[in-house]
Amino acid sequence: MLLIELDLWGLLQLDHFQSKAQAFSDVFFEAISKSMSNSSCGSSELEICRDDSAALNLKLIAIASILFGGIIGIAIPIIGKHRHFLKTDGSLFVAAKAFAAGVILATGFVHMLSAATEALSDPCLPEFPWKKFPFSGFFAMMASLLTLLLDFVGTQYYERKQGLNKASEERVRVGSMDTNSGRESGGIMPIEEVKELNGSSGKVFGEEEHGGMHIVGMHAHAAQHTHNHPHGQDACDGLVSSRDHGHEHGSGHGHEHGSTHGHGHGHGHGLGEGDVESGLRHVVVSQILELGIVSHSVIIGLSLGVSQSPCTIRPLIAALSFHQFFEGFALGGCISQAQFKTLSTAIMACCFAITTPAGIGIGTAISSFYNPNSPRALAAEGILDSLSAGILVYMALVDLIAADFLSKRMSCNFRLQVVSYCMLFLGAGLMSSLAIWA
Repeated sequence: MLLIELDLWGLLQLDHFQSKAQAFSDVFFEAISKSMSNSSCGSSELEICRDDSAALNLKLIAIASILFGGIIGIAIPIIGKHRHFLKTDGSLFVAAKAFAAGVILATGFVHMLSAATEALSDPCLPEFPWKKFPFSGFFAMMASLLTLLLDFVGTQYYERKQGLNKASEERVRVGSMDTNSGRESGGIMPIEEVKELNGSSGKVFGEEEHGGMHIVGMHAHAAQHTHNHPHGQDACDGLVSSRDHGHEHGSGHGHEHGSTHGHGHGHGHGLGEGDVESGLRHVVVSQILELGIVSHSVIIGLSLGVSQSPCTIRPLIAALSFHQFFEGFALGGCISQAQFKTLSTAIMACCFAITTPAGIGIGTAISSFYNPNSPRALAAEGILDSLSAGILVYMALVDLIAADFLSKRMSCNFRLQVVSYCMLFLGAGLMSSLAIWA
């Protein structure tokens, strides 16, 4: 009798569990179905301002204005790097880059994340699951973590690629030279002998010094070379003296430092190892930053393109033109530091400049059947805005702000610190103020 009761109790429990699972499944699929609905939800407050012909004229003006702003913004740092006042190693460029970093940070927090939260908390979306969990913050967090992973993998890939290229070039060069003549003339010695002369801690081809100063997301900004240097005021004095010494000798010939640094450098022809590593980091940073900017530029363009209300479009023209200009300046600074080839630079610049105007054009083309107030459109817009916010916030804080503001160069120049912090807050403030209109 007891066994029969236990069996019946087990069947009842199993049946209860199955009914709960079925109920949850029904609710879940019903929520997904409602979220994917393309039916209009509610009436727009700006329907009384609807004018298709006037909206089309304003969209054409917006395409021209935003395209012009983007081209000017991204062209200034790319073309200006060939001018003395905007060289990438100059103080003016560092201050301008701080302003651009503030713009990117404000774009992620104030524009993208708030827009994502508004879209995903819209009453048109079903209560489950959108009202039960803060999806906008979750998607932004996951995008930041994935960007960190992509940043790490990309940096490792380019560093290994560069290390293999340098190693193969060195083997060819060493094989064509005699060891003794190389010692007498101060030329390049085999790798093994270089390590012997430098001691057990001798480093070659991208190996990092344990005492080297590193910062979040950027190795090369923290030190001028990948060697040990003094700290404190001595480090700042050494930084200045090394720059002066480098200008005297030029970058094309090998030289040996005296007792000021306490060690020698064997520089070959071309860029130093620190410069190469810095260039690799900028390659990764510029590509990921463009990914984040382009992804949200498409959403901005589509949102403007599908609107048929001149009351909505008119204030957006100026706001988005300035928005595109500031973002273009930030991206252009990273591209100019990455030292891309001319063709690659042109492709990246054009891809950025045309993304928002292309989004406006696509939005205009599909405005007859695309419903921006449908649950499906709101869910897609909210998710994409959240992902863009996570990417931009990570890039601004880690690869733009921390990379420069925690560097030795910044800590050794009080005037540059003050100007850079002022420009950082100015950029963030101005970009945040654009949220009043856009």
